[in-house]
Amino acid sequence: MKRVFKITVSIITVLLLIALMGVLFISRGLKSGMNLAINGANLTSHSDGIYIGKYNAGRWSNEVNVTINDHKIIKIDVVKDVTFSLPKVTEAIISQVIEKQNTNIDVISGSTVTSKAYLKSIENALNK
Repeated sequence: MKRVFKITVSIITVLLLIALMGVLFISRGLKSGMNLAINGANLTSHSDGIYIGKYNAGRWSNEVNVTINDHKIIKIDVVKDVTFSLPKVTEAIISQVIEKQNTNIDVISGSTVTSKAYLKSIENALNK
């Protein structure tokens, strides 16, 4: 009986540690991501071509290729996506940036940090 109890306690302890590590992984960088400043970019000085932008912040790290033609953003490809991507969020952010021709757009409610991560990588591509 003591052996079963010890095994049960050990299993529960391991499961709690795994859960705690998962919560820490998921929330790491959340506060800094919420406070991430997104600045605009001036497209008038950009030549036609593909600009590579990256943002590195744990599970929100991503990489994009921004295609510029005639001083306009015509296409944004996600080369490396965030860890827990939501295609609707990705598409909405990319569509808004192309429509507004700027990274100063509203973030997607409920996906603030993910939205800002994409916007920061696009901004980084345009500000090189």
